[in-house]
Amino acid sequence: MNNEVYILDALRSPIGARGGCLATLGPERLTAPLLDALHERLGTPGIDAVIGGNAVGPGGNITRLSLLYSRLGEQVPAWTIDMQCASALAAIADGAARISAGLARTVLAGGAESASLQPLRTYAAADSRQGSYTVAQFSPTENDPQAMLRGAQRAVEHCGATREELDAAALASHRRAVQAAGDGVLQDYILPFPELAQDEGLRPRLSAKLLARMPALLGEGSQITAGNACLIHDGTAYVALADGETARRSDRKPIARIVTLAAGAAAPLLSPLGVRHVSEIALRQAGLQMTDMAAVEWNEAFAVIDVLFARHYPTLVDRYNALGGALAYGHPYGASGAIILTHLLARLQQIEGRYGLAAIAGAGGTGMAIIVERLP
Repeated sequence: MNNEVYILDALRSPIGARGGCLATLGPERLTAPLLDALHERLGTPGIDAVIGGNAVGPGGNITRLSLLYSRLGEQVPAWTIDMQCASALAAIADGAARISAGLARTVLAGGAESASLQPLRTYAAADSRQGSYTVAQFSPTENDPQAMLRGAQRAVEHCGATREELDAAALASHRRAVQAAGDGVLQDYILPFPELAQDEGLRPRLSAKLLARMPALLGEGSQITAGNACLIHDGTAYVALADGETARRSDRKPIARIVTLAAGAAAPLLSPLGVRHVSEIALRQAGLQMTDMAAVEWNEAFAVIDVLFARHYPTLVDRYNALGGALAYGHPYGASGAIILTHLLARLQQIEGRYGLAAIAGAGGTGMAIIVERLP
């Protein structure tokens, strides 16, 4: 079977700063109210499955636990996917594949992360890698808590990006996010929490002068700073997927059709560059060009990703991360794929665009991408 897959709704939490307003809520507590709200808004009789991404949580099947904290009922199956930063988009791809194959009619898919409650893990006594850690090993040749920063620095050198370019991209991201918040573009897509009603990390007073003063995180000669690298925050985001029959019966009119989903892999030591690689895979699958995309969301874990887009698609930069990106909002690893998809849907609605692409690179050189078509 090859059923069409529709997005009926998308919802995220406010994104909380690490150690901030959402710091006492684990991934399951962040996710449960979102599942309830989506289910209530759909007005459909049942959910066939809940699929969630998570990268640095306490382990176990955190999505099933999230569901059990919700009102959906213990009879609904749920499972968790770990593709690191690409986890939420991988979960959405899994849900879409099940609907396309006729194995489900309605799926809630997305992801959650609490950087504030990230546990410290310890290797087994017999493991040659000794001690405690928070950052897993992503490459056979590198086991370093700063692996992601070093990968970003390698990407900077690969692209020939300057510190000035990186800082300018970071500042632009903050300004776009602050503008989007002021315009209320995401208002219908954010579920306020009692602890936090709006995104916590936006910095309207950030300036080029402040960014220029930030020290390099990897020492002299490097370009990555706390200003042009994202902060790791807390948050959750899910979308409601359905087949055509369910979409017709739902209280929610479909907002988009999934055109294609793609997984990709590239050099593990240059993981930020995987976002373009997987985007090109998705475009080839869909028979489309980047110029066909009215809006593009690349998860900007590092500002070098912004520079990468500008290098390859210089005439399309006005379509890129128009509501700001992770440099402004923060990057709750397991949720970010669903967050950027939510922002993509909001942007397409705002400009009445047809096609949009969201893509994200993951640790170890992985990546996921999705192309959607907005429905009028």
